[in-house]
Amino acid sequence: MEANAGSTLAPVNYSDDNVAKPLENQPVNFYSLTLEDLKAYIKSKGKEQFRAQQIFKWVYEQRVTDPEQMTNLSKEFRQDLPSMLSFELPPVLQHLKSVDGTQKFLFDMKDGMSVEAVVIPSEDRLTLCISSEVGCNMACKFCFTGKQKLKRRLRTEDIVGQFMQVHDRLAEGQRITNIVFMGMGEPLDNPEAVFKTIDVIHSPWGINLSRKKITVSTSGIVPEMWRVADAKVRLAVSLNGPNDEIRTQVMPINKRWDTKTLLEACKEHYRVSKDKITFEYVLLKGITDQLEHARQLVKLVKDVPCKINIIPFNEHPGSGYERPDDDTIQAFHTELMNLGAHVLLRRSMGRDIFAACGQLTTVKERPQTMDISNSRLAGLPKYKRELLAAQEAEQNNQQ
Repeated sequence: MEANAGSTLAPVNYSDDNVAKPLENQPVNFYSLTLEDLKAYIKSKGKEQFRAQQIFKWVYEQRVTDPEQMTNLSKEFRQDLPSMLSFELPPVLQHLKSVDGTQKFLFDMKDGMSVEAVVIPSEDRLTLCISSEVGCNMACKFCFTGKQKLKRRLRTEDIVGQFMQVHDRLAEGQRITNIVFMGMGEPLDNPEAVFKTIDVIHSPWGINLSRKKITVSTSGIVPEMWRVADAKVRLAVSLNGPNDEIRTQVMPINKRWDTKTLLEACKEHYRVSKDKITFEYVLLKGITDQLEHARQLVKLVKDVPCKINIIPFNEHPGSGYERPDDDTIQAFHTELMNLGAHVLLRRSMGRDIFAACGQLTTVKERPQTMDISNSRLAGLPKYKRELLAAQEAEQNNQQ
């Protein structure tokens, strides 16, 4: 998918002032490089380019980063490698596990910054929700990350590093099957690093994950959306409002690219990719959760081949918003289905460890506790919550 100056999908210039620069006269971080980058770098050092594939295989397939163990490299090359490449990863500051199996990782970016990533289990997949920025400029009103201004954009090695650290801490037999750029930050506000990361993730010499298992989510930076189709990965759009008035209220980006402009870009994405868009829609009590809103939503997206993910709001301190009750959530879901929408009601995973959608933050802004009733049961269907709560009450009475 190519951009052109007259298209709403033409790329915009973005400032890289917040991108951390590598130190001069230091080894290049291996995780910042695509295979083609590494070939060119090795060639510039007077080495054979085919060594790049060998190193990629050692690191990404064998998980070997000690040059002395890379036995198919010459002794001279193994001795030279430490001065050429660094295999440093962002340290894990904290690893939390939810009662529902969700895991959250806090990473040290080594400049006083930190980001979080989340592993979400389901029956047939293990999804890594990955961060692309420290903080976020989008300022979505319901999002905890949105309360923080952008501190810096992550480098490629920061993003790839999240995957590598998480992968190495999974239980035996587990593997990441899907990656979603839905963590901290707006991926299309950091396109160079994000799409370079995707090249590494997809490369058969790298992590070797299918492009169709990778999703880039955006709040609606229309001029950068062409990149998603160009990379042949899936697109998710945070819609979160059934009309311009409500969407602008909760998502300031709508003032710059309104729903008409955004949906035209979505139609263009489908025309090029033939891949349905996922619209994400957060249910906010009294604001986006009424049946009339459901009807407006279906009308709004009717010309875009899509599915709709309904996300009941996940509470965080000082948000000013509330989660609708179960009956309201179910009524909204039913109304969409009755109107013929392809709709999924997303289960809220990891709420008890602040790992659910809209709850990620940096360590300095992180609340130490979360006051929600039955956080152990959060995200389960109502009948299961009632059953488990009754069982726990009975056990407590017997103690």
